[in-house]
Amino acid sequence: MSLPILPLALIALVAYAHASWRAAGARQDRSGLISLLLALGCHGLALVGSLQEADGRLGLTQALSLVTWQTALLLALLWRVNTLWPLRTAIYPLAAAGALLVAVWPSRSGAEAPHDWKIALHVALSIFAAGLLTLAAAQAVALSVLDRLLHKPEQLNRVLRMPPMQSAEDWLFQLIGAGFFVLSLALLSGLIFVDNLFDQHLVHKTLLSILAWAIFGALLLGRRRWGWRGRRAVRWALSGYGLFLLAYFGSKLVLEQFLGRHWS
Repeated sequence: MSLPILPLALIALVAYAHASWRAAGARQDRSGLISLLLALGCHGLALVGSLQEADGRLGLTQALSLVTWQTALLLALLWRVNTLWPLRTAIYPLAAAGALLVAVWPSRSGAEAPHDWKIALHVALSIFAAGLLTLAAAQAVALSVLDRLLHKPEQLNRVLRMPPMQSAEDWLFQLIGAGFFVLSLALLSGLIFVDNLFDQHLVHKTLLSILAWAIFGALLLGRRRWGWRGRRAVRWALSGYGLFLLAYFGSKLVLEQFLGRHWS
């Protein structure tokens, strides 16, 4: 029995919109939480339905939608962290777009569902790293906005409603540290478990991922040894995230949509 993907995606869209509206009004109440849980549930079911129709293939649109769903889920798990509240007005609409994506533009191509637990572990770690680093990138953008507002006296009232700069920076590096750790495991598992790296056209993806990993590692080292912060930290974080997106989704787009090749 196939799941009704479009109705589920539309319900998720409305629920995400309501949760985002409550968050924009700085309302931390049960109504917003219920909407978020409903959105996550319907989004997840829409993803399952899309994967069923694609015979278990994780195509480009399913992968994008899965990352947005996971990012919203991580933010839900961090519901009580006041510092991350501003991210909801950006992450929830992003997740809503991800839910709608698999309904209106389902990808029928992609890598077959991995049957080997080793490859499945590698894919799961990669997606988990993507969710953490997406949340970190959103926090970096929020930190950049806060930094700019601090230099505009007329925005004082708005600044007072936002989290303290130090707390925002601390959470940025916590998210990057967690994403870096999971990305390290994903890269290690890929190098160990994936056979015939050159034959599967995965070299470019691997090299870009390692470069992104190196940038995040250098940022964490710079923070620890030289106290990097502020705009420098934001630039490094967004540079690493941009390379990570290019490594996974950029490569996936080119290989699947233009070259007709598939990989996880």
